[in-house]
Amino acid sequence: MTTASDLRSGKTHRDENFPVASWIIRPEHRALILAFYNFVRTADDIADHPSLPGDEKLRLLDLLEAELTGTGETQDVAVGLRRALAARGMAPRHALDLLVAFRMDVTKLRYENWDEVIHYCRYSAMPVGRFMLDVHGESTATWPASDAICAGLQINNHLQDCAKDYKALNRVYLPRDALAEAGATVEMLGAPKAAPPLLTCLQKLAVRNAALLEEGRDLNSGVKDFRFGLEIAVIQAFADRIVAMLKVRDPLSERVHLSPMGMLGLTAAAVAGEIGRRLAGRHPVSKSAAGA
Repeated sequence: MTTASDLRSGKTHRDENFPVASWIIRPEHRALILAFYNFVRTADDIADHPSLPGDEKLRLLDLLEAELTGTGETQDVAVGLRRALAARGMAPRHALDLLVAFRMDVTKLRYENWDEVIHYCRYSAMPVGRFMLDVHGESTATWPASDAICAGLQINNHLQDCAKDYKALNRVYLPRDALAEAGATVEMLGAPKAAPPLLTCLQKLAVRNAALLEEGRDLNSGVKDFRFGLEIAVIQAFADRIVAMLKVRDPLSERVHLSPMGMLGLTAAAVAGEIGRRLAGRHPVSKSAAGA
């Protein structure tokens, strides 16, 4: 029998725009985080599979949910996460929220406005940050700032991959009202280079997303775990750099992903900056407050 894992794209935690269970995180948390990632990555790859029929995608997502919350043993990623969560006494609530988003990916191909995109992010991105905060025993008071960062990361990805999503899946996360305001059309995503109206739309969305990322700037002030705070600083640095590129580049024809060396440099700078901030007892400084 074909399992959900057989349909994996080959993408791993090392291919993401942000660190996943990196060396920065406490070792005792890494196995659970990787079990969560493998479950989520498998479900995401099912929803994004280019040739699998929609009803089969939904069936497999339902099967993953059933084995995550029940007793089945046929889906290794669901069984692995179920056991890892049980060992820590944690509920599967965040993984179940993510499955809501993956079902949306199968059934919803267009978004009317920014609010609809944020609603999607409520299920596709925010549960990841909430899960990480729960793993580290952090307060739910940190959720709003985490939600902003996670939604910003998701929208960065939408902008980076807008042409690929359209060509491979006929899926467009760019809000219809933003496209219309700029005089752009969905069909422009099929071109090798963004037409001026589309580029205007994409760059305006990047500016709006930069403001969303700023809403999460204070997350580290509420996070007690020192090493997790370092990881958050790195994630924020990656997100800031990507959104800065999206403000000025054409994702249809130009590179808007971080290079390995770029990621290494940002990691070193972010870790050093967060260590210094914590030692000095300062709050994170927003880019607007810094005049950026």
